[in-house]
Amino acid sequence: MNKFLETEVVLIGAGIMSATLGILLKELNPACKIEIYERLSEAASESSDAWNNAGTGHAAFCELNYTPQNENGSIDISKALKISEWYEVSRQFWSYLVQKQVLKNPEDFITSIPHISFVWGKENVEFLRKRHEALTQKSLFKRMIFSTDETVLEEWMPLVMHNRDKNEVHAATYMPIGTDVNFGTLTRQLFEYLKEQEGINLHFNTEVEKLKKQENGNWKIKVRDLETKKSRKTITPFVFIGAGGGSLPLLEKANIEEGEGYGGFPISGQWLRCMNPEIIKQHKAKVYGKATVGSPPMSVPHIDTRIIDGKKELLFGPYAGFTTKFFKKRFLF
Repeated sequence: MNKFLETEVVLIGAGIMSATLGILLKELNPACKIEIYERLSEAASESSDAWNNAGTGHAAFCELNYTPQNENGSIDISKALKISEWYEVSRQFWSYLVQKQVLKNPEDFITSIPHISFVWGKENVEFLRKRHEALTQKSLFKRMIFSTDETVLEEWMPLVMHNRDKNEVHAATYMPIGTDVNFGTLTRQLFEYLKEQEGINLHFNTEVEKLKKQENGNWKIKVRDLETKKSRKTITPFVFIGAGGGSLPLLEKANIEEGEGYGGFPISGQWLRCMNPEIIKQHKAKVYGKATVGSPPMSVPHIDTRIIDGKKELLFGPYAGFTTKFFKKRFLF
């Protein structure tokens, strides 16, 4: 008797990445056999959970780090265009899945929320003006509005403009067609469909202990059931690691050349959550600021309107949370 389970694909982590890849594989090859291993007790419990990410449909509408300024003062919009196009493809894919009834209620996971970029200071205002001029030449960004009018800015984002120094110049771009995405709900809907498909096995409370590439190109994977403490082994030609914060330790275990040089993303998904309904109802946008030159993009927190479980929420952050489970060549720093 063969002591190994043989399968065509192994997906590690039950988040949005594994869910999306699993759906794509089954669409392209309905007979595909897939094993999915998740350390926690349910899908979308960490990085994909609605409370642990910005929920922004990243279309480059408000993320200023996607449009760097060149040495000659011009704005490079090439990355923003690619990202906006990619997000449109994602929305088209979700629309297709809605038509197929894979996703039942799109209003549960995607909501129209304006995206705003906000800056202050003459140099940053000029940067935003040039960014707006460059982007609005492209069809995907035609509806973006630029303003330095304090009255308009207060209308767009009253909480952000409250008690601002009137002697300081401010500017913002407003994109009415931005979206908020509840990736937790989206992920769980995708897995609800996947687990009903033939050839799909979803294992919760299961941790990957070892993975090693064999001479024939296949991968041997050892997993442990955290409830029964029993281990078992799987053989597969294809492994996908979509394990969020656990990805780097798994890459180390895989010992592949491509795993060298990866570092941790020092954002923990920790947010300040507003609990005052009167304040929450005053804000309806995702507002992103501009980091100073040389600083990481996330050094300027953003204030996010979120729709979570059908309820409007307001979050501020995220905040740095670098942990010892992230390593680069086994050195903490």
